[in-house]
Amino acid sequence: MNAVPKNLSPSKMKSTGLWLSLLAAVSVLLFAPPADAREFQVGVLYWSMSIPGQVAMRRGLEAEAERLNKAALADGKPTVRLEIRVAGDGEAGIEKQIRQMHELVTMPLDLLIVQPTDNAALAAPLRAANKAGIPVVAYDQYISGGGLAAYRTSDNYQAGYLDGEYIASRFPEDKEICLVLVEYPHVSSTVERVNGFLDALKEAGLHYKVLKSYSAVEPVSGQQAAHDILRDFPKAGSIDVVFTVNDGGGLSVVKGLSEAGRDEIMVATIDGDPASVENIKAGRLTVVDSAQFCGPLGAEAMKAAYAVLTGGSPPYHALVPVFPVTRDTLDLYPGWQGPIPAGFTKPWRSHLPQWQGIMRIVK
Repeated sequence: MNAVPKNLSPSKMKSTGLWLSLLAAVSVLLFAPPADAREFQVGVLYWSMSIPGQVAMRRGLEAEAERLNKAALADGKPTVRLEIRVAGDGEAGIEKQIRQMHELVTMPLDLLIVQPTDNAALAAPLRAANKAGIPVVAYDQYISGGGLAAYRTSDNYQAGYLDGEYIASRFPEDKEICLVLVEYPHVSSTVERVNGFLDALKEAGLHYKVLKSYSAVEPVSGQQAAHDILRDFPKAGSIDVVFTVNDGGGLSVVKGLSEAGRDEIMVATIDGDPASVENIKAGRLTVVDSAQFCGPLGAEAMKAAYAVLTGGSPPYHALVPVFPVTRDTLDLYPGWQGPIPAGFTKPWRSHLPQWQGIMRIVK
């Protein structure tokens, strides 16, 4: 600011000082950021960085946060800052995420985004967040035992159903298939996938016998499941189909069975991992993979969170569609990051012949 000239009289100096004060006040009003241009503090709890699909979800979420921040800065709206934690795999990961969520609830946060490692284990910290007045958005999996502001996930029942109807189309209707399940009963998404798969077989009129179930959701447990399957069913032809609830564990199952020469087995899986898509291309056991749009799923969680933060009313529960990757549909699948394609007619027998790339609002 320029100095007041020395040759002004006291009265003029007083008048000039008043004008300078007024100009300073006007400058503050003109150039100060808008009152709502604050930075929201958002805690984010991720599950695993060893499951590639979940890494892709994280990328989608953080890319959406960057996009929102860029738009907010241009429009003088609030931005977001992410306080990130990663739990890890297995029982240790579940316990770690419980501690992490309790820790974040004690921080001055505006909202929590959670990718749960277990549906029930986070009930206590969710209730603590509710009590502290911190909204919680869950994605990928649900959290039971408390209140959520919003929930975003892939259409997991649809994923299992698409696998099941495709498998049913590969067998005559009078065939009883010998089935092995590689599941993970700790989270809602994988339970829904199994339910959808078995329902599709039933609705297609296909008879099946579940020989045995194994638990796997990441590479180490998948490797163990492959070992156990080969131990329990060493004879070629004793298994018709293996259904794995995700590629995180399923890829290791396929690798183990393939290396043992069990090429007669059909594998149906879920996630759309690029390595699994390559197995379909190469004809290596996997015949169908209901692929998630992992990037768009993470982005939808961030969009819902920002809407809650800014006083909007996003849908409480919405499902991102999944895509049935087979040798017939490979050219239509864009990959984990999307974009979600338009609909197409399934080239196999189906009660629902049209696939549509539309997010489904549940409530």
